[in-house]
Amino acid sequence: MGNSPIAARARVCEFYSDGAWIEGRAVDQLNEVAGWPGMSAVAGFPDLHPGRYGPVGGAFLADRIYPQLIGPDIGCGMALYRLDLPRRKLKLDKAARRLEVLEDGAGTEVARAALAGTLAERLGPHGLGTLGGGNHFCEVQVVHEVRDTAPGLAPGDLCLMVHTGSRGHGAGIFTGLEDSWKAGFPPDSAAAESYVTLHGAAQAWARINRALLAQAAAEALRCQAELICDAPHNHLEARPDGWLHRKGAAAPDRGMAPLAGSRDSLSYLMAVPEGPAEALGSVSHGAGRRYDRAAMHGRIRRVKSEFEAMRQTRFGGRVVCADRDLLIEEAGSAYKDAGAVLGDLEAFGLARGMLSLAPLITFKTCKGGR
Repeated sequence: MGNSPIAARARVCEFYSDGAWIEGRAVDQLNEVAGWPGMSAVAGFPDLHPGRYGPVGGAFLADRIYPQLIGPDIGCGMALYRLDLPRRKLKLDKAARRLEVLEDGAGTEVARAALAGTLAERLGPHGLGTLGGGNHFCEVQVVHEVRDTAPGLAPGDLCLMVHTGSRGHGAGIFTGLEDSWKAGFPPDSAAAESYVTLHGAAQAWARINRALLAQAAAEALRCQAELICDAPHNHLEARPDGWLHRKGAAAPDRGMAPLAGSRDSLSYLMAVPEGPAEALGSVSHGAGRRYDRAAMHGRIRRVKSEFEAMRQTRFGGRVVCADRDLLIEEAGSAYKDAGAVLGDLEAFGLARGMLSLAPLITFKTCKGGR
């Protein structure tokens, strides 16, 4: 992890097929990052799409720390839980109303107790137990098909997938950095030490946030939630050969990782083997965006019939999202085909689909516009 040579561009390994929907701008960003000082390896996955400072759906190994490759939502990830609620007892409309408690967040005493003694305690309880906006969600799912040995799950079993991160805390850390982050922080610098400490706190806070959301959802549904895996996809990892940056690239947990589809498509649970070294221990975290948020407003009419249609899914499920802008921006058509993403990961030996999950209730917000 010493000083970077002034030389070479990092090797870029693309783990997606010719048929994958990859925007040219995302590929340009992947190659641009490969030329940053100290960059030694770059991997792009089939959910690759353009981001603000670099592509989303990539992993990057460097001899220095680039906070912009992690971005503001430090520690964001997806956690999958098993619910002990029989499918026949889940009444969708009633359950959707009960899940509105997720808007409230954790109470102060609960939040403080959850943070006590952890790295996250220094960030405080504000916002703990809330989802946030954008592509974050809490989704009740049913096991659709079991394709391989699965962790005690069978078709018809219920699961809960939670996607969220460090909320405003990660954003505050990122915006509070000194301007030198643009060239990367040398690992022995005070700026790097400060960032790594705050990053660790935000990552811990995000994991606790997902756990509290799952607990609140299970209590609302009158059942228990048991963790299957929690795979972060926006974070920094220290390795013997450098600093690994993941942006929209999942680090497997317990040898598994969720692969989220859209709210109108299947999601998957993947088994993640060791895989080729060039993949940097990472896999796709979801389908990835096909159209950006601004483009979606030109693709969907703002009429009552369209909004009502988007609150139902082709699986007969419900979408709880009172924010009309968000409903449009997160429509199923905004995303790639998660099944195709999984197919590419399997073809390159990065993952194996264990089971598919159909959405029953997708909770985003029960409050109005932003």
